[in-house]
Amino acid sequence: MPVVGFIGLGNMGRALAANLVAAGHHVVAYDAAGPDRVPPGAETAADVPEVARLAETVVLSLPDGDASGQVAVAVAGTSGRRTAHVVDTSTIGPKAARTIDTLLAEAGIGYVDAPVSGGVAGARARTLFVMYSGSDAACAAVAPVLAGLSDRRRRVGDRPGPAQALKLANNFLAATALAATSEAVAFGVAAGLDMADMLDVLNASSGRNSATADKFPHHVATESFAAGFANSLMAKDVRLYLRSVAELGGPAAVGEAVGPLWDRFAADEPGADFTRIYPYVRTD
Repeated sequence: MPVVGFIGLGNMGRALAANLVAAGHHVVAYDAAGPDRVPPGAETAADVPEVARLAETVVLSLPDGDASGQVAVAVAGTSGRRTAHVVDTSTIGPKAARTIDTLLAEAGIGYVDAPVSGGVAGARARTLFVMYSGSDAACAAVAPVLAGLSDRRRRVGDRPGPAQALKLANNFLAATALAATSEAVAFGVAAGLDMADMLDVLNASSGRNSATADKFPHHVATESFAAGFANSLMAKDVRLYLRSVAELGGPAAVGEAVGPLWDRFAADEPGADFTRIYPYVRTD
């Protein structure tokens, strides 16, 4: 198979890179934090230009649009690069995706916007959902790489940007559900209810959501708080969502209530797992 580059080996990136290795791809990986994050079976690159010189397709898993943009500039400017396509699994927002697409197109590089949802556990189980958008030619060219990332994929647009919009909508709903469930459970426990009883009833009733069905049983009730997604990233995603809504002139009454809560949580407990919003809300 052609060489696949992978840049950004945080919790999610490392799991996705490992999936590509397991799928039989020759993976060349790099992370600014050092080689210790490179998964077994992948080749370690010294820097971004080395990845661009070796890999036909480069996958990004980075914290924000600025990071993706900087790497895109480095890939496009690499002398003797082999890279013809970039797949960006980062959550960066529609505007940044369009900007990076234009930048890469000027260098003759195809760009596929491919954010993911389902958490690190979903990545490892290959149940992670990859929503992607891009031109017919670019999507066809990177199809084997997308298939290597996860078993669940759906194309949602014919240009970069729509997949980012869908990911922001998804994360806004997830952030809202987790925050609202935290308040509701805190109320119930204060009123004398057992958390386990509450979750059993909620999950059989109309209040069921991603927080009651997954985050609370697996990470809050167990007090493990190990979903693998930082509160700062969720706060960033909600801010991106609100910014994108404002650009389109859409409604944001709920978002304007949820966003400041996540910003305060991220500021007060920087880097905490996002499921720790429950004890934060309970004592706030």
